[in-house]
Amino acid sequence: MQKGTILELEITDYAFEGKGIAKIKAGADDDKKFVVFVHGAFPGDKIEAKITKYKKTYAEAVVEKILVSSDLRIEPKCKYHSYCGGCKQQDMIYSGQTNYKTEQVKDIFERLGGFSDFEMDNIAGADKIFYYRNKMEYSFAVKRWLTKEEINKSEIIDRDFALGLHIPGLFDKVLDVEECFLQSELSNKILNFTRNFFKNRNVSIYSTNSHEGYLRNLVIRTSLNTNDVMINLVTSSDDEKLMNDYTNELLKLCPEVTTVINNINLKKAQIAIGDYEKVYFGEGFIYDYIDKFKFRISPNSFFQTNTAQAEKLYNLTSEFAEINNNEIVYDLYCGAGTISIYVSDKAKKVYGFETVESAIKDGEINILINKIENVKLFTADLNKSFTHKITENKLEQPDVIIADPPRSGMNPQTVRDILELKPNRIVYVSCNPTTQARDIKLLVEGGYKLIKTKPVDMFPHTYHIENVALLKLE
Repeated sequence: MQKGTILELEITDYAFEGKGIAKIKAGADDDKKFVVFVHGAFPGDKIEAKITKYKKTYAEAVVEKILVSSDLRIEPKCKYHSYCGGCKQQDMIYSGQTNYKTEQVKDIFERLGGFSDFEMDNIAGADKIFYYRNKMEYSFAVKRWLTKEEINKSEIIDRDFALGLHIPGLFDKVLDVEECFLQSELSNKILNFTRNFFKNRNVSIYSTNSHEGYLRNLVIRTSLNTNDVMINLVTSSDDEKLMNDYTNELLKLCPEVTTVINNINLKKAQIAIGDYEKVYFGEGFIYDYIDKFKFRISPNSFFQTNTAQAEKLYNLTSEFAEINNNEIVYDLYCGAGTISIYVSDKAKKVYGFETVESAIKDGEINILINKIENVKLFTADLNKSFTHKITENKLEQPDVIIADPPRSGMNPQTVRDILELKPNRIVYVSCNPTTQARDIKLLVEGGYKLIKTKPVDMFPHTYHIENVALLKLE
């Protein structure tokens, strides 16, 4: 076997990150099986697959031809499904997606974490599996990715202007997207208007090679419960006349837009955050609700991307925490204070700790908006120790700690801090069950017991999984 080899395979299982699993004989020994991970294949598929990577213990492949289709397989809604990496599981029935996500969390905790005596609840699925995102970030590019259909067309296609989504693994090429089923139909209307407006005016696109050009990103943010709409155009320089023209024309076509902002990014790095910003229409921010709590969302602030599922996530977090009104809660990696605020009416006091100072400022505004008096947020480097903040501010010891770290998980020092504080209960919220299981193993070694976990499907059609776990001090 080597790269490029075509194999006929039967897919029997499904791996984390959306890969079908096939097992074939590993030579003369019938008991030994060689594993092939096949991108785009589902259990029940019989396929021809091309080997793309070959190692001693496994291989990776892509589907070349489907011989027998799995019962899980459906026709994807989006015409860009084969190219865009955003919705890799869109061709799998939704019940299949949620079943496998639950099984994958279970497998991670049992196989990698070594846990056995804990309660595993089924995933909290989404009621809305399309048009569920409140934020979409599109990129401008001078290198447009052409689909097979476009390559086979006879007419000449402009390859030098694209506004859409990056092809996975190719950060210099962008798929020119006319419609996406993740945000809203209004979002598609704004996307196509923006492309036509700047393309017709021959406005330049920023190049990471030459570090010249004007257009960088289009970020669209919408509110589920207030119908606010924010347009944030990220550029490499300030052009007031062009932005005024864009804003005026946009509002004529899309009067639903409530604010327009220009973030000016002077850095070479291709990020959708500016060094400074100018507001061309509206207040420069939007509002949304999670349950009864109101949150102000600025162009660069973090807010859970699926508002409806965020409410399920926070409700589950609160339920697991079992907080009573005499207890002190610490919220680690608190961001803009959404969880701190959400559990505030159940606790005596909530103290949030966050590394990013701008997030703390957003959180302080949200505390004022909701007229909450028992939440206090602190800037603390959670890659180091945060316990000095407790001493400096004479904070009460925690009864409950809620932690919601980034994908990389908690820093070992943060784990040590938690073990030193010895709260009665820990609720660990994670977007990466693998690093979550790793950290929980350390907490269990330090005297805690894993009681239960439950995943929440924040991102239908993707392999991403949010998981909530409860630990209690033994």
